[in-house]
Order: sequence, then structure tokens, then C-alpha cells
Amino acid sequence: MPLTVLVVDDDLGTRLAISDFLEATGYLVVTAENGNEGLKRVEKCQPHLIVTDVTMPQMDGYEFVRQVRLRPELRLLPVVFLTARTETHDRIRGYQLGCDVYLPKPFELQELGVIVRNLLERLQMIELEWRSRNLPLPASGADEITTAAYTTVTIAFTPREKEVLSLLADGLSNGQIGDRLHLSPRTVEKHVSNLLHKTDTSNRSELLRFAVDHHLV
Repeated sequence: MPLTVLVVDDDLGTRLAISDFLEATGYLVVTAENGNEGLKRVEKCQPHLIVTDVTMPQMDGYEFVRQVRLRPELRLLPVVFLTARTETHDRIRGYQLGCDVYLPKPFELQELGVIVRNLLERLQMIELEWRSRNLPLPASGADEITTAAYTTVTIAFTPREKEVLSLLADGLSNGQIGDRLHLSPRTVEKHVSNLLHKTDTSNRSELLRFAVDHHLV
């Protein structure tokens, strides 16, 4: 059976574009136009991943994801936020509520497709690992375990790495960070690579999520 993706967005054109693209890629797609409908679809269809807008009538994406995360069995469900609200505090709020990737509008469908595939592949790897050990998937206790781990993590960032991380959190590109810190793009990329290595993350979205969860930004 194809994996199911729930797309929640109040804009019909956006819903149709994403649905057509993901269905052509091989996913089963169900849609909703706001958070209230989204919760009903989650209950009925049990999606493997959610793509949701933030600004919607009746129930916005933040509240929708908050309510999804209240259910222990949905703690690992991947969530992608799509929104034009790209201020740092907006992104931080999204990550704190449990989104995995924050993709600003306008976006490329190809990029969204890669994000969806990577998140689903990672989820399947986690499930296979837990099942191979004959362990139940993490549920209500997962948050407590994660929180405890976060409070004890110590990472030795250089002062320059801290500056680069802060500017990454503000949404700046390598070139913009270089202009701000008077560094070449290549030097900035080296600092970003160091940050990824030290935090054991594989991309900037994961790095930012890690930094927010550990109160590094």
C-alpha cells in the first residue's frame, strides 16, 4: 500500500498542486482546508506524514500540530510546516510544537517532495530498528527521555560558530552571513559543516531544530 500524506491548507490551489505532485510520486494524498478538518482526517486516515500551512481559519497550523502531538501514538508522525511567516520566533514556535521541517512559501514542489521522502524513510528506519529489538515504539515517555537528554548535552562551539548558528537561525544565507561577519562563503560553509558535525545533524533544518530544542538560539 502507498504511504499516506495529509495536506492541510486553506488555499485550494496549493492543496491541488501538492496533491497532484505527491500522487504522481506514488503517495496516497488526503486533504483538509483547516486544522479542524485536519484532525478529523488524522483520526480517519491515519496518515504517515502531515504537510500543513500555518495561517488558516478556524484552527491554524500551530494549534493543529499541538493537538496532534498530544496523542502519544502520534509523537513520531513527521510534520512539515508551509508558511510565509518566516521570522525567527515563528520558526522557533513551530519547532517547539513539534514540526520537523519549516519550508517557507513560495516553495518548489521538487524540494517538498525530497523532504517528504527523507522524513518518511527516516521514520521507517526508526520503526524497523525498534521492531528489530522487539521494543514498542516510543510514546508518552519519549518526550521525557528526550528532554532529559537535552538538558545534559554540552557542545563546544567556537565563538565564530556561535555567531554563524545565530545568523542561520535568523534565516540568512551563506553569502549574507559572510557579508555580516566579513567572511568568504567558503569559510562560512566550513563553519556550517562543523556545526552539522558537532550536532550530528545532516542539514540546516535539522541543525536549527537541534539548536532550538537545546536552547542554543
